[in-house]
This record gives sequence, structure tokens and C-alpha cells, in this order.
Amino acid sequence: MALFSHRRLMIWAPLVLAAALIGVSCGDDGPPHASESKDSAHWSYEGAEGPAAWGELAAEYATCSTGSAQSPIDLGVAEITVLPDLLINYRSGEVSVTDNGHTVQATAASSSADSSSISLDGTEFTLLQMHFHAPSEHTINGVFAPAEVHFVHRSETGELAVIGVMLTEGTTDHAAWSAYTETLSVGEEQTITTTLEWPAMLPGDALTIRYAGSLTTPPCTEGVRWLVMDTPVEVSAAQLAAFVEAHEGNHRPVQELNDREVLADTSRG
Repeated sequence: MALFSHRRLMIWAPLVLAAALIGVSCGDDGPPHASESKDSAHWSYEGAEGPAAWGELAAEYATCSTGSAQSPIDLGVAEITVLPDLLINYRSGEVSVTDNGHTVQATAASSSADSSSISLDGTEFTLLQMHFHAPSEHTINGVFAPAEVHFVHRSETGELAVIGVMLTEGTTDHAAWSAYTETLSVGEEQTITTTLEWPAMLPGDALTIRYAGSLTTPPCTEGVRWLVMDTPVEVSAAQLAAFVEAHEGNHRPVQELNDREVLADTSRG
């Protein structure tokens, strides 16, 4: 645990300052974030339809309150170990961007020729979409990042794997993220088409913290494989502000760990 604590302290300490600078407090989605259908029970991030009530809003949301492997969690309990490599095969591609009322989602084009994917433990997962939360949903020792982005993937058998990337404040705009942040003002029920440089949006270090969890929005389905990147990506203050302006406070509170295993990949020489 000493090695883990030291390594994470070096990476995550700047988040405390970044959170303070943009007014993020340590208070309270998830894939695949499709817009609610007319038959779905409405849910929110606050008030009577907020996270504490999700499990009571509809029968299909019951897992939000009864599940034992819910997300997000605090990652500070992770144990350092050597994990099988996460293989990332991302390609630049066209996306459709929509504000679904809870976040701004960029859905990847369905063309198999241009599809991005990851390979984990011998299983291939195709990239479906990404969306954000401001502040982050996962924490480390109670510390939130200014924003967290989820890259949602699905295997041929329907299993979900989500890469979480924390965003922190840097000194300049991040060029690869600009194509997305410039669409965050899209109005609900509208769609913008753009191209994202998927590979350049990830941190250079692909080490991850991994655990078994759930969707972080209703219906809170469990069986999701979570991989939170160890290293955050720096974007500008203006880019972070665009996330907050689009949907501030769209994050679920940290959930109970319930004896789950949380593993942090260690550097390999």
C-alpha cells in the first residue's frame, strides 16, 4: 500500500488545487447513457428524483439501491499488482454529439472499418460512445477531479467495459479535446457531427485501476468492467469551464465497496 499511496499522491495531488480553483467540492452516470425513452422513469442528480431515490423510481431501477457492486467508488483502496496489458486500438472517427439532458454524449459512427476498440484479457470491446461528469464520479482518498470522461465499450456478447479518464487544469487548450469541448453547448434534441482524434484524447500512460462495478446512472446494471486511467489529461481552464457550464454536478455519489477487489497496475520495465 505504501507504493500505491506514494505513486498516486504524485499524480493526484494537483487535483486538490484544481478542484478548489473551479469551485468543486467533495460531495456526491455511466454507460451507455442513452436518452430516456417516453416509457422510462425520469431521474435527476438532485431533489426528489436524485441518486438517493433512483432505486425507488421504477422497478427496472431497483439495482440502484439493492446492488452490491455499484459504481463509482473511491479508488484509494487499490492494491498495486501486475495486470495483463490493456490493448487500445483507437482510430480517429466521426461522431454524433447530443445533449441527452444528463451529459453531452459523443456516439461513434457504426462503420466497422473505422471502429475503435480495446482488448482486455483476450476479449475485444468496440468503442460505442463517450460522455462526461463534472466533477468526477470516482475519487482517490476522497479527492475529486474537475471532470471525468467515460469511454464506453461493448463486446460481442454484450459485456461492457468503461475507460475512465480524469481531466485536470493545464496551461493551454488540449488540441485533441477541442473538437469535443466546442460541441458542449449543443442544445437538447439537437445533434452535431464532428470528428474526434480518439487516440490523442487518452493519456500517454495506459496504466489503469480496475474493478468490477456498474452503470453509474439508472438502471445501475452491474457486471461493468471499469478501467480508470492512472494518469489524468490536462486541458485548459476554458475547456474545463465548458464542461461545468454544460452540466455541473452531474455525478453520482461514491458507493460502498462491499469487499470488492480494486487493483492498480504497476509500471513494467
